[in-house]
Amino acid sequence: MKYRVLIPEPIAEAGQRYLEDKGYEIKQSPGITREILKREVQGCHAILARTAALPAEVLEAGKDLKVIARHGVGVDNIDIDAATRLGIQVTNAPESNANSVAEHTIGLIIAIVRNFLRSDRELRDGNFAFRNQYEAFDLEGKVLGIIGVGRIGRLVARKAVAGLGMKAIGFDRYANPAQISGVEMLDSIEGVLRAADVLTLHLPATGETLGLIGKKELEMMKPTAYLINAARGGIVNENDLADALAQGTIAGAALDVFEKEPPDAADRLFRAENLIVSPHSAALTRESKERMALHAAQGIYEVLSGKPPTWPVNRLT
Repeated sequence: MKYRVLIPEPIAEAGQRYLEDKGYEIKQSPGITREILKREVQGCHAILARTAALPAEVLEAGKDLKVIARHGVGVDNIDIDAATRLGIQVTNAPESNANSVAEHTIGLIIAIVRNFLRSDRELRDGNFAFRNQYEAFDLEGKVLGIIGVGRIGRLVARKAVAGLGMKAIGFDRYANPAQISGVEMLDSIEGVLRAADVLTLHLPATGETLGLIGKKELEMMKPTAYLINAARGGIVNENDLADALAQGTIAGAALDVFEKEPPDAADRLFRAENLIVSPHSAALTRESKERMALHAAQGIYEVLSGKPPTWPVNRLT
């Protein structure tokens, strides 16, 4: 039987070649709207999914679907309950992009704390005297607070401690502190918020985490502290963050993810001088894109071959 794989959005060539070498037929989607995907999924046995929304009605239209493989880690764009009800295995690629996101996080930390972007703009405008207004601090000896000490959070801690001489503290409701080295685990988010000089978030988007960081939490942070979010946009209330940046509640922030993507460039959040942004690109290095495509393709092959998937998201009975 020749299996057909729907790829709604472009992936690295290595992933598509892997599937073609297994004898699968590749179907590229002309778009990612709900109606287009409902049409294109018909007759397909697998979806290699990036960010396109895959609600229940799309999955129900795919009568032959056996597996959805997520190109990356987060699966909040897939209706997991519907997939499980329909007997569709969902896989992801948790080992594909962790280092790339961790490196991006470290880059954002250094860039915002050392005010790189504003320094660049001022000097290009001829304001060499900006050096006399320049404010920054050394990261050595400072406290890095990590909320969500999973694979990425632990990598960020390792790089910050070993490379920058920071002290790492963290909170994770589901982690076993005995299995985490190099991070002092606290028993509350509040403790991390109050102690951190730099706070970084590494959480999935769930009902429990959406809106986790808002006005109350930002006011717990030091006025000299910085917030980094390269996880999911909805974890931070952007209106509250805009207020905090304008009022000096915290010193600054760096964001790779947003509540709505693409975000509205006219939003007042983007007027903040003490903010650095990137377009949800933390995981999009050449190496990471290839790993995400290959690991997702591997998940499809495993399921269609009747093998247990290496990285299952849901459990089918």
